[in-house]
Amino acid sequence: MLTRVLALMCLIAMASHLHAQAKPTASRKADFQVGIGFTNANSDYLPNRINGGSAYFDFDFSRHLGIEGAFRFVKDGHGSEIYEKTYEIGGRYHLTYGRFMPYGRVMYGRGVFNYPAYPGYPHSNLAYNLFAGGAGLDYRLLTHLNARADFEYQRWLGFPQNGLTPNLLTFGAAYHF
Repeated sequence: MLTRVLALMCLIAMASHLHAQAKPTASRKADFQVGIGFTNANSDYLPNRINGGSAYFDFDFSRHLGIEGAFRFVKDGHGSEIYEKTYEIGGRYHLTYGRFMPYGRVMYGRGVFNYPAYPGYPHSNLAYNLFAGGAGLDYRLLTHLNARADFEYQRWLGFPQNGLTPNLLTFGAAYHF
C-alpha cells in the first residue's frame, strides 16, 4: 500500500512536467504546384485578340512568398503567322483565405515574336527581354487540384516603334503536390 501512495505522489509531483499535446508529426516546409491553362491575349500588335496555351509552376518556400515560372504561346488564328512565345520567372506573394488564394507577382523573361511574311520577304522571329506584372486567384477544388484565373501585363524591351505591351488572361488548372 505504501508503494502505491508513493507512486501516486510522484505522479502528482511530475504532472507539471507532462504535456498532453502531441508535437506535429508532419509539417509542410514548402508548397509546389504545376499547371496548364488557356490564354487569351491582346497582343498590342494586332487589332484582334489571340488565343493560345500556357504552362506554369509555383514553388512557395514560405507562408506568403515564392517563385513562379511560366511559359505562354499565343498565335493569331486569322491566317497570319504572327505569334508570341514567352518564358518568365519571378517572385510571387500570396495569401490564403480558406479555399481562395489570391496572389500578385513580378516577373522577368524572354519573349519571341514571329513577324508576318510580306511579299518577297519570309516571316522571321526575334527575341526580346521583357518585364511582367500580374495578379490572380487560385481556388482549391480538391486536395490536389486548384483552378486559376490570372491577369498579366507585359512590357517587351527593345521592340520596334514604341515597344510591345500585351495583356493576357489565363484560365487553368494545377496539380498541387
